[in-house]
Amino acid sequence: MIGRREFVTLLGGAAAAWPLAGRAQQPGKLPTIGFLGAATASAWGPYTAAFAAGIRELGWIEGRTIAIEYRWAEGRPDRYAEIAAEFVRRKVDVIVTSGTAAGAVKLATSTIPIVFAVAVEPLSSGLVANLARPGGNLTGLSSQTGDLGGKRLDLLREVVPGLRRLAIMGNAGYSASMLEMGEVAAAARALGFEVVILEVRRAEDFAPAFEGLRKRADALYISSESLISANRVRIIILALAARMPTIYGERMHVELGGLMAYGANLPDLFRRSAEYVDKILRGAKPGDLPVEQPTKFDLIINLITAKALGLEVSPTLLARADEVIE
Repeated sequence: MIGRREFVTLLGGAAAAWPLAGRAQQPGKLPTIGFLGAATASAWGPYTAAFAAGIRELGWIEGRTIAIEYRWAEGRPDRYAEIAAEFVRRKVDVIVTSGTAAGAVKLATSTIPIVFAVAVEPLSSGLVANLARPGGNLTGLSSQTGDLGGKRLDLLREVVPGLRRLAIMGNAGYSASMLEMGEVAAAARALGFEVVILEVRRAEDFAPAFEGLRKRADALYISSESLISANRVRIIILALAARMPTIYGERMHVELGGLMAYGANLPDLFRRSAEYVDKILRGAKPGDLPVEQPTKFDLIINLITAKALGLEVSPTLLARADEVIE
């Protein structure tokens, strides 16, 4: 049996613990992640799911030991600064985003750690000073998008017979996208292709860009970034209407009817970004954590779209694909 003195001591200890337990349940007192999605919630659904899974695998429980505040820019770069400022006011512990928005977040704070789950060119875009030792308050993962341009061209050549004219589309308002377009254009010209550059800056630019495209190009290369992701349905419809074979960097486009995609497995990068968050919340400095590269790449082919465009995909290429939609 417990004596009176022991009972009073036990009761006092429990009472002292109650306020601590109460505070732990208050979201404002939990370690808080500000998650800035550059596109829409639906477009980034696979990425947020992968990130949340990564957080859980590391022992964090959303709502109990950690809080995540999600905000969506919906493909509008002008929203980045507004959302970043909100996170700074709320004094979140770490901000997770993509390279498209990371630059704007970097301007908003030099103290809150920033993790970019995906960045096209983190070094040349000025996000970090060094890949091995980033310094400052940013770190994360590179998608190696520019390095993959040549491989995507090779894939198009395998699928589109007699390919001689290539259109390249990208966001003229995003420096990394312009860099990718320039590298792909140079590689295409080295192969003897005629190149058509299609620059877009807003949703309204896509329809005019596709007008008459069939007469000027045999295939279309589309760079990867948030404006493209946010307008993926519009792009797919326009490309199919123009009967234009198109290659992307992200699988979401192929799932909706695009022909092919080849690139880093983005859900895997978002899952791995949770490891950075975990280390930072446990005391690591972002500037000491090296920028890492992708380890998983996906080739996705939509055989339904290929047949609709009258294209034959070789059994060899189908065997190399990570996923075939048919």
